[in-house]
Amino acid sequence: MAQVIITNLVKTYPDSKGPGVTAVKGISLTVENGEFMVLVGPSGCGKSTTLRMIAGLEEITGGTVSIDGRVVNDVEPKDRDIAMVFQNYALYPHMSVRENMAFGLKLRKLPAAEINKRVGEAAALLGLDELMERKPKALSGGQRQRVAVGRAIVRQPKVFLFDEPLSNLDAKMRVQMRAEISKLHARLGATMIYVTHDQIEAMTMGDRICVMHDGVIRQVDEPLALYDRPADLFTAGFIGSPQMNLIKGRVETRAGRPCFVEQNAPADGPRWSPGNPGLVLALDQVATPHITSATGRNIVLGIRPEDIHEQAQPGTVAAIARIELVEPMGAETFVYLRTGAHGLVARFHSHHALKLAAELTVHLNLARARFFDADSQAAL
Repeated sequence: MAQVIITNLVKTYPDSKGPGVTAVKGISLTVENGEFMVLVGPSGCGKSTTLRMIAGLEEITGGTVSIDGRVVNDVEPKDRDIAMVFQNYALYPHMSVRENMAFGLKLRKLPAAEINKRVGEAAALLGLDELMERKPKALSGGQRQRVAVGRAIVRQPKVFLFDEPLSNLDAKMRVQMRAEISKLHARLGATMIYVTHDQIEAMTMGDRICVMHDGVIRQVDEPLALYDRPADLFTAGFIGSPQMNLIKGRVETRAGRPCFVEQNAPADGPRWSPGNPGLVLALDQVATPHITSATGRNIVLGIRPEDIHEQAQPGTVAAIARIELVEPMGAETFVYLRTGAHGLVARFHSHHALKLAAELTVHLNLARARFFDADSQAAL
Protein backbone atom coordinates (compact mmCIF):
# COMPACT_ATOMS: atom_id res chain seq x y z
CA MET A 1 0.00 0.00 0.00
CA ALA A 2 1.11 3.55 -0.68
CA GLN A 3 -0.05 7.13 -0.79
CA VAL A 4 -0.15 8.73 -4.26
CA ILE A 5 0.23 12.51 -4.50
CA ILE A 6 -0.32 14.40 -7.75
CA THR A 7 0.84 18.04 -7.68
CA ASN A 8 0.08 20.58 -10.44
CA LEU A 9 0.09 17.82 -13.05
CA VAL A 10 0.06 18.98 -16.69
CA LYS A 11 -0.01 17.05 -19.95
CA THR A 12 0.28 18.88 -23.27
CA TYR A 13 0.39 17.10 -26.61
CA PRO A 14 2.54 19.24 -28.93
CA ASP A 15 1.41 20.26 -32.39
CA SER A 16 3.84 21.55 -34.99
CA LYS A 17 1.13 23.83 -36.41
CA GLY A 18 0.06 25.41 -33.13
CA PRO A 19 0.34 25.48 -29.35
CA GLY A 20 -0.80 21.88 -28.98
CA VAL A 21 -3.56 20.38 -26.86
CA THR A 22 -3.44 20.45 -23.06
CA ALA A 23 -5.33 17.39 -21.86
CA VAL A 24 -4.56 17.79 -18.15
CA LYS A 25 -4.41 21.33 -16.78
CA GLY A 26 -2.47 21.55 -13.53
CA ILE A 27 -4.48 19.18 -11.33
CA SER A 28 -3.58 18.23 -7.75
CA LEU A 29 -4.93 15.18 -5.94
CA THR A 30 -3.94 13.01 -2.97
CA VAL A 31 -4.94 9.33 -2.90
CA GLU A 32 -4.58 8.05 0.64
CA ASN A 33 -2.92 4.81 1.69
CA GLY A 34 -5.36 1.94 1.05
CA GLU A 35 -7.99 4.18 -0.57
CA PHE A 36 -10.17 3.28 -3.58
CA MET A 37 -10.16 6.49 -5.64
CA VAL A 38 -12.30 6.73 -8.77
CA LEU A 39 -11.54 9.22 -11.54
CA VAL A 40 -14.78 9.84 -13.44
CA GLY A 41 -15.81 12.13 -16.25
CA PRO A 42 -16.88 12.19 -19.91
CA SER A 43 -14.64 11.09 -22.76
CA GLY A 44 -11.75 13.49 -23.30
CA CYS A 45 -11.75 14.93 -19.77
CA GLY A 46 -8.16 13.78 -19.04
CA LYS A 47 -8.82 10.94 -16.61
CA SER A 48 -7.07 8.15 -18.57
CA THR A 49 -4.19 10.49 -19.41
CA THR A 50 -3.77 11.18 -15.69
CA LEU A 51 -3.74 7.45 -14.93
CA ARG A 52 -1.17 6.79 -17.64
CA MET A 53 1.10 9.51 -16.25
CA ILE A 54 0.89 7.85 -12.82
CA ALA A 55 1.80 4.56 -14.49
CA GLY A 56 4.67 6.11 -16.45
CA LEU A 57 3.10 5.37 -19.85
CA GLU A 58 2.75 9.08 -20.69
CA GLU A 59 5.48 11.67 -20.33
CA ILE A 60 4.67 14.39 -17.80
CA THR A 61 4.71 17.95 -19.19
CA GLY A 62 4.61 19.66 -15.80
CA GLY A 63 4.09 18.94 -12.11
CA THR A 64 4.96 15.81 -10.14
CA VAL A 65 3.67 12.34 -9.32
CA SER A 66 4.75 10.88 -5.98
CA ILE A 67 4.23 7.24 -4.94
CA ASP A 68 4.95 6.26 -1.34
CA GLY A 69 6.88 9.48 -0.77
CA ARG A 70 9.08 9.16 -3.88
CA VAL A 71 8.74 11.42 -6.93
CA VAL A 72 8.52 9.05 -9.90
CA ASN A 73 8.46 11.46 -12.87
CA ASP A 74 11.68 9.99 -14.27
CA VAL A 75 11.25 6.44 -12.96
CA GLU A 76 10.61 3.67 -15.50
CA PRO A 77 7.11 2.10 -15.31
CA LYS A 78 8.54 -1.28 -14.26
CA ASP A 79 10.29 0.35 -11.31
CA ARG A 80 7.29 2.24 -9.92
CA ASP A 81 5.86 -0.81 -8.11
CA ILE A 82 2.43 -0.42 -9.69
CA ALA A 83 0.19 -2.87 -11.54
CA MET A 84 -2.25 -1.80 -14.25
CA VAL A 85 -5.40 -3.51 -15.52
CA PHE A 86 -6.34 -2.39 -19.03
CA GLN A 87 -9.66 -2.09 -20.82
CA ASN A 88 -8.76 -4.73 -23.42
CA TYR A 89 -7.38 -7.30 -20.89
CA ALA A 90 -3.97 -7.44 -22.68
CA LEU A 91 -3.55 -11.21 -22.18
CA TYR A 92 -1.05 -13.30 -24.14
CA PRO A 93 -3.22 -15.47 -26.42
CA HIS A 94 -0.71 -18.34 -26.66
CA MET A 95 -0.34 -18.69 -22.88
CA SER A 96 -2.63 -20.43 -20.44
CA VAL A 97 -4.29 -18.59 -17.56
CA ARG A 98 -1.58 -19.87 -15.22
CA GLU A 99 1.20 -18.74 -17.57
CA ASN A 100 -0.38 -15.32 -18.06
CA MET A 101 -0.60 -14.75 -14.32
CA ALA A 102 2.94 -16.00 -13.68
CA PHE A 103 4.67 -14.27 -16.59
CA GLY A 104 5.51 -10.99 -14.82
CA LEU A 105 6.88 -12.85 -11.80
CA LYS A 106 9.12 -14.96 -14.04
CA LEU A 107 10.53 -11.81 -15.60
CA ARG A 108 11.40 -10.63 -12.10
CA LYS A 109 13.11 -14.02 -11.56
CA LEU A 110 11.22 -14.95 -8.43
CA PRO A 111 11.69 -18.54 -7.15
CA ALA A 112 9.27 -21.07 -8.67
CA ALA A 113 7.81 -21.91 -5.27
CA GLU A 114 6.99 -18.25 -4.62
CA ILE A 115 5.44 -17.87 -8.09
CA ASN A 116 3.24 -20.95 -7.60
CA LYS A 117 2.18 -19.72 -4.16
CA ARG A 118 1.17 -16.26 -5.40
CA VAL A 119 -0.61 -17.55 -8.50
CA GLY A 120 -2.50 -20.15 -6.47
CA GLU A 121 -3.63 -17.59 -3.90
CA ALA A 122 -4.80 -15.14 -6.58
CA ALA A 123 -6.63 -17.90 -8.49
CA ALA A 124 -8.47 -18.96 -5.33
CA LEU A 125 -9.35 -15.36 -4.52
CA LEU A 126 -10.82 -14.77 -8.00
CA GLY A 127 -12.44 -18.19 -8.54
CA LEU A 128 -10.09 -19.18 -11.36
CA ASP A 129 -8.93 -22.55 -10.01
CA GLU A 130 -10.73 -24.61 -12.67
CA LEU A 131 -9.63 -22.39 -15.55
CA MET A 132 -5.86 -22.35 -15.02
CA GLU A 133 -4.96 -24.46 -18.06
CA ARG A 134 -7.28 -22.72 -20.51
CA LYS A 135 -6.14 -20.23 -23.14
CA PRO A 136 -7.75 -16.75 -23.25
CA LYS A 137 -9.82 -17.63 -26.34
CA ALA A 138 -11.63 -20.27 -24.27
CA LEU A 139 -12.70 -17.74 -21.63
CA SER A 140 -15.65 -15.38 -21.40
CA GLY A 141 -15.10 -11.62 -21.17
CA GLY A 142 -15.63 -11.65 -17.42
CA GLN A 143 -13.20 -14.53 -16.95
CA ARG A 144 -10.56 -12.76 -19.04
CA GLN A 145 -10.94 -9.66 -16.93
CA ARG A 146 -10.51 -11.70 -13.75
CA VAL A 147 -7.30 -13.15 -15.19
CA ALA A 148 -6.05 -9.62 -15.92
CA VAL A 149 -6.86 -8.62 -12.33
CA GLY A 150 -5.15 -11.78 -11.05
CA ARG A 151 -2.01 -10.96 -13.03
CA ALA A 152 -1.95 -7.61 -11.23
CA ILE A 153 -2.59 -9.14 -7.79
CA VAL A 154 0.32 -11.59 -7.94
CA ARG A 155 2.77 -8.72 -8.31
CA GLN A 156 1.71 -7.42 -4.87
CA PRO A 157 2.23 -3.81 -5.99
CA LYS A 158 1.98 -0.69 -3.91
CA VAL A 159 -0.73 0.73 -6.19
CA PHE A 160 -3.32 -0.86 -8.50
CA LEU A 161 -4.39 1.16 -11.56
CA PHE A 162 -7.59 0.29 -13.48
CA ASP A 163 -8.26 1.91 -16.86
CA GLU A 164 -11.97 1.41 -17.66
CA PRO A 165 -11.65 -2.36 -17.10
CA LEU A 166 -15.37 -3.16 -17.41
CA SER A 167 -16.35 -1.17 -20.50
CA ASN A 168 -16.06 -4.20 -22.82
CA LEU A 169 -18.41 -6.35 -20.73
CA ASP A 170 -22.19 -6.69 -21.04
CA ALA A 171 -24.43 -5.00 -18.47
CA LYS A 172 -24.96 -8.05 -16.25
CA MET A 173 -21.26 -8.92 -16.21
CA ARG A 174 -20.34 -5.31 -15.39
CA VAL A 175 -22.51 -5.46 -12.27
CA GLN A 176 -20.88 -8.74 -11.22
CA MET A 177 -17.33 -7.51 -11.83
CA ARG A 178 -18.03 -4.25 -9.98
CA ALA A 179 -18.86 -6.31 -6.93
CA GLU A 180 -15.81 -8.56 -7.42
CA ILE A 181 -13.38 -5.62 -7.59
CA SER A 182 -14.97 -3.95 -4.56
CA LYS A 183 -14.69 -7.18 -2.55
CA LEU A 184 -11.10 -7.53 -3.72
CA HIS A 185 -10.26 -4.07 -2.42
CA ALA A 186 -11.85 -4.89 0.93
CA ARG A 187 -9.75 -8.07 1.21
CA LEU A 188 -6.44 -6.62 0.06
CA GLY A 189 -6.75 -3.14 1.58
CA ALA A 190 -4.63 -1.92 -1.32
CA THR A 191 -4.41 1.57 -2.82
CA MET A 192 -6.46 1.53 -6.03
CA ILE A 193 -7.07 4.22 -8.64
CA TYR A 194 -9.91 3.40 -11.00
CA VAL A 195 -10.84 5.30 -14.19
CA THR A 196 -14.34 5.13 -15.63
CA HIS A 197 -16.84 7.22 -17.58
CA ASP A 198 -19.72 5.38 -15.87
CA GLN A 199 -20.92 7.39 -12.87
CA ILE A 200 -22.82 4.36 -11.50
CA GLU A 201 -19.51 2.48 -11.27
CA ALA A 202 -18.00 5.50 -9.56
CA MET A 203 -20.83 5.81 -7.02
CA THR A 204 -20.89 2.12 -6.10
CA MET A 205 -17.15 1.43 -5.95
CA GLY A 206 -15.20 4.47 -4.77
CA ASP A 207 -14.24 5.49 -1.25
CA ARG A 208 -13.93 8.91 -2.86
CA ILE A 209 -14.68 10.16 -6.35
CA CYS A 210 -12.71 12.71 -8.36
CA VAL A 211 -14.93 14.33 -11.00
CA MET A 212 -12.97 15.62 -13.99
CA HIS A 213 -14.03 17.77 -16.92
CA ASP A 214 -11.99 19.44 -19.65
CA GLY A 215 -8.67 18.59 -18.01
CA VAL A 216 -9.49 19.98 -14.56
CA ILE A 217 -10.86 18.54 -11.31
CA ARG A 218 -14.37 19.75 -10.53
CA GLN A 219 -14.90 18.09 -7.16
CA VAL A 220 -13.41 15.37 -4.96
CA ASP A 221 -15.65 13.88 -2.29
CA GLU A 222 -17.29 10.75 -0.92
CA PRO A 223 -20.03 9.33 -3.19
CA LEU A 224 -23.10 10.40 -1.20
CA ALA A 225 -21.64 13.81 -0.39
CA LEU A 226 -20.97 14.30 -4.09
CA TYR A 227 -24.54 13.25 -4.92
CA ASP A 228 -26.21 15.38 -2.24
CA ARG A 229 -23.95 18.44 -2.38
CA PRO A 230 -22.50 18.93 -5.89
CA ALA A 231 -20.14 21.90 -5.98
CA ASP A 232 -21.10 23.10 -9.44
CA LEU A 233 -23.50 22.62 -12.33
CA PHE A 234 -21.31 20.13 -14.19
CA THR A 235 -21.04 17.79 -11.21
CA ALA A 236 -24.76 18.15 -10.48
CA GLY A 237 -25.68 17.14 -14.02
CA PHE A 238 -23.08 14.39 -14.40
CA ILE A 239 -23.58 12.47 -11.15
CA GLY A 240 -26.90 10.63 -10.87
CA SER A 241 -29.03 8.46 -13.14
CA PRO A 242 -31.37 9.92 -14.22
CA GLN A 243 -29.41 13.11 -13.79
CA MET A 244 -30.43 16.03 -11.59
CA ASN A 245 -33.10 18.27 -13.11
CA LEU A 246 -31.61 21.73 -13.77
CA ILE A 247 -34.09 24.59 -14.16
CA LYS A 248 -33.00 28.09 -15.17
CA GLY A 249 -34.71 31.04 -13.54
CA ARG A 250 -34.41 33.94 -11.08
CA VAL A 251 -35.04 34.64 -7.42
CA GLU A 252 -37.75 37.31 -7.15
CA THR A 253 -39.79 38.77 -4.31
CA ARG A 254 -43.52 38.28 -4.86
CA ALA A 255 -46.10 39.38 -2.27
CA GLY A 256 -43.25 39.82 0.17
CA ARG A 257 -42.04 36.23 -0.28
CA PRO A 258 -38.88 34.99 -2.01
CA CYS A 259 -39.79 32.86 -5.00
CA PHE A 260 -37.98 30.95 -7.71
CA VAL A 261 -39.40 32.01 -11.07
CA GLU A 262 -38.63 29.76 -14.00
CA GLN A 263 -37.13 31.31 -17.12
CA ASN A 264 -39.80 31.76 -19.80
CA ALA A 265 -39.69 29.44 -22.76
CA PRO A 266 -38.26 30.94 -25.95
CA ALA A 267 -40.86 32.31 -28.35
CA ASP A 268 -40.49 29.35 -30.70
CA GLY A 269 -39.91 26.77 -27.96
CA PRO A 270 -42.29 24.14 -26.57
CA ARG A 271 -44.97 25.40 -24.16
CA TRP A 272 -47.36 23.04 -22.43
CA SER A 273 -49.85 25.77 -21.53
CA PRO A 274 -50.27 28.94 -23.63
CA GLY A 275 -51.01 31.11 -20.58
CA ASN A 276 -48.44 29.65 -18.18
CA PRO A 277 -44.91 31.13 -18.21
CA GLY A 278 -43.48 28.29 -16.10
CA LEU A 279 -42.85 27.41 -12.48
CA VAL A 280 -43.20 29.87 -9.63
CA LEU A 281 -42.03 28.20 -6.41
CA ALA A 282 -42.15 29.79 -2.96
CA LEU A 283 -38.79 29.53 -1.21
CA ASP A 284 -39.96 30.31 2.33
CA GLN A 285 -38.56 27.08 3.80
CA VAL A 286 -35.17 27.29 2.06
CA ALA A 287 -34.61 31.05 2.04
CA THR A 288 -31.04 30.98 3.34
CA PRO A 289 -28.88 34.12 3.15
CA HIS A 290 -27.09 32.61 0.11
CA ILE A 291 -30.37 32.30 -1.76
CA THR A 292 -31.98 35.58 -0.71
CA SER A 293 -28.78 37.43 -1.63
CA ALA A 294 -29.27 36.13 -5.17
CA THR A 295 -32.54 38.05 -5.57
CA GLY A 296 -32.73 39.50 -9.06
CA ARG A 297 -29.91 37.30 -10.39
CA ASN A 298 -30.06 34.41 -12.82
CA ILE A 299 -29.72 31.12 -10.98
CA VAL A 300 -30.29 27.42 -11.65
CA LEU A 301 -32.47 25.25 -9.44
CA GLY A 302 -31.32 21.63 -9.24
CA ILE A 303 -33.60 18.88 -7.94
CA ARG A 304 -33.17 15.10 -8.07
CA PRO A 305 -35.89 12.94 -9.72
CA GLU A 306 -36.64 11.18 -6.40
CA ASP A 307 -37.38 14.56 -4.79
CA ILE A 308 -40.37 15.14 -7.11
CA HIS A 309 -43.40 13.35 -5.65
CA GLU A 310 -46.90 12.45 -6.77
CA GLN A 311 -48.45 13.17 -3.37
CA ALA A 312 -48.06 16.19 -1.13
CA GLN A 313 -45.60 15.70 1.71
CA PRO A 314 -44.52 17.96 4.57
CA GLY A 315 -42.35 20.74 3.17
CA THR A 316 -43.10 20.14 -0.50
CA VAL A 317 -44.24 22.80 -2.99
CA ALA A 318 -46.86 21.99 -5.64
CA ALA A 319 -46.32 22.60 -9.37
CA ILE A 320 -48.22 21.73 -12.53
CA ALA A 321 -46.53 20.00 -15.46
CA ARG A 322 -47.48 17.99 -18.54
CA ILE A 323 -46.60 14.30 -18.93
CA GLU A 324 -44.45 13.71 -22.03
CA LEU A 325 -43.18 10.16 -21.51
CA VAL A 326 -43.61 7.32 -19.02
CA GLU A 327 -40.94 4.60 -18.56
CA PRO A 328 -42.02 1.72 -16.28
CA MET A 329 -38.89 0.16 -14.75
CA GLY A 330 -40.57 -2.40 -12.49
CA ALA A 331 -39.97 -1.24 -8.92
CA GLU A 332 -40.15 2.40 -10.05
CA THR A 333 -41.38 4.53 -12.93
CA PHE A 334 -39.56 7.39 -14.62
CA VAL A 335 -41.99 10.12 -15.66
CA TYR A 336 -40.78 12.80 -18.07
CA LEU A 337 -42.53 16.12 -17.57
CA ARG A 338 -42.67 19.50 -19.29
CA THR A 339 -42.95 22.81 -17.44
CA GLY A 340 -42.91 26.24 -19.04
CA ALA A 341 -39.40 26.04 -20.49
CA HIS A 342 -37.82 22.88 -19.18
CA GLY A 343 -38.12 19.13 -19.26
CA LEU A 344 -38.02 17.31 -15.92
CA VAL A 345 -37.83 13.67 -14.95
CA ALA A 346 -39.46 12.32 -11.78
CA ARG A 347 -38.86 8.95 -10.12
CA PHE A 348 -42.18 7.55 -8.85
CA HIS A 349 -42.69 4.30 -6.95
CA SER A 350 -46.37 3.84 -7.81
CA HIS A 351 -47.67 1.48 -10.48
CA HIS A 352 -50.87 3.19 -11.59
CA ALA A 353 -51.16 4.24 -15.22
CA LEU A 354 -50.34 7.80 -16.23
CA LYS A 355 -51.74 9.32 -19.42
CA LEU A 356 -49.44 11.01 -21.91
CA ALA A 357 -50.08 14.73 -22.50
CA ALA A 358 -52.16 14.94 -19.30
CA GLU A 359 -51.54 17.66 -16.75
CA LEU A 360 -50.13 16.41 -13.45
CA THR A 361 -49.66 18.19 -10.14
CA VAL A 362 -46.29 17.22 -8.67
CA HIS A 363 -44.77 18.15 -5.34
CA LEU A 364 -41.15 19.30 -5.13
CA ASN A 365 -39.10 18.85 -1.98
CA LEU A 366 -37.11 22.09 -2.12
CA ALA A 367 -35.31 21.26 1.11
CA ARG A 368 -33.39 18.71 -0.97
CA ALA A 369 -32.85 21.09 -3.89
CA ARG A 370 -29.57 22.79 -4.79
CA PHE A 371 -29.14 26.29 -6.18
CA PHE A 372 -26.36 27.42 -8.53
CA ASP A 373 -25.19 30.75 -9.86
CA ALA A 374 -25.97 30.80 -13.59
CA ASP A 375 -22.80 32.74 -14.48
CA SER A 376 -20.12 31.11 -12.30
CA GLN A 377 -21.98 27.75 -12.21
CA ALA A 378 -20.90 27.35 -8.58
CA ALA A 379 -23.32 26.18 -5.87
CA LEU A 380 -24.86 28.93 -3.78
